[in-house]
Amino acid sequence: MSQLSFEFEPPQERPTARTDDAATTPLTPEDMARRLEQHPDFKVLRRLVPLLDHGPPASADVDAQPQAAAARVLILDTETTGLSHASDRIIELALLLVSVDVATGRPFGPVETFEGFEDPGVPIPEVAKQVTGISDEMVRGQRLDEHRVQALVDRADLVVAHNAGFDRPFVEARFPGFADKPWACSFADIDWKAQGAESAKLSALAQDRGWFYDAHRALVDCHALLQVLAGAQTDGGTTGLFRLMAAAAQPGYRLRATGAPFEAKDRLKARGYRWDGEARVWFCNLGSDAALADELAWLKAEVYGARRAQVDVEALDARTRYSLRSGRMEKRAL
Repeated sequence: MSQLSFEFEPPQERPTARTDDAATTPLTPEDMARRLEQHPDFKVLRRLVPLLDHGPPASADVDAQPQAAAARVLILDTETTGLSHASDRIIELALLLVSVDVATGRPFGPVETFEGFEDPGVPIPEVAKQVTGISDEMVRGQRLDEHRVQALVDRADLVVAHNAGFDRPFVEARFPGFADKPWACSFADIDWKAQGAESAKLSALAQDRGWFYDAHRALVDCHALLQVLAGAQTDGGTTGLFRLMAAAAQPGYRLRATGAPFEAKDRLKARGYRWDGEARVWFCNLGSDAALADELAWLKAEVYGARRAQVDVEALDARTRYSLRSGRMEKRAL
């Protein structure tokens, strides 16, 4: 009988799991987000956290001359029953009052907030409920605190809304004190395309900066707008707030191409003119004297040609711009 022999190798030691803190401590969501950010195939969005104190001013001049070097900006947003200034009503209003260093355009110090509901006296349309998430039960019997609103308005040097042409007529109808304040529009008064943004929608601007939030509620919309405007613009060190303060100080004009020939409509539309169906005229808004002069020259060369023409020019300042009130009207001969 043959014998079989077996040789056994001693077992190899298996590597043991690390027991240091780095291996045993579970990753937090922020840890995971930071790791993903390092990979070129991922972009991470974080929930926007309202900032209620922006700390000390960036410019030392504010401490030395607070009245000359600081401005109070009131950020505003409304939610309404619909789009008509004539028939719809405010159902929610939010305000943020913040001090801004005029030398840098950066906010500083604490942010004062107001948020309130108002019963419109009629059922909220279903489309408004879907957009805002505000129900009839939430507003029933509610009324905005007029004294608190007016106290914030009285202290503001500039009112800012992301679609001031929508918000301003609503709040002026409800609170006449808004009519006495200069306004700026963060949607229209900043060239977001030149800043590299694909969309000027507030939610898109926030996403470009790495934030998401539950849009179409007034207070969080205000916080998102303030934080978007507080950041430096891509083409320099100024902020969106700085741009809006500068825009409010500039003259504005609404130019109406009165009696423009029908065959020029495509050129006017391509140029950015809009059609006013009630007045039956093409118009555009301009933000400076130089822009007005250039536009008058373009109209003469490209629209009216050799025809004799007079166009209507409405001068607008920050107290009338974006309101339903008219500015100073004059006719310009081309």
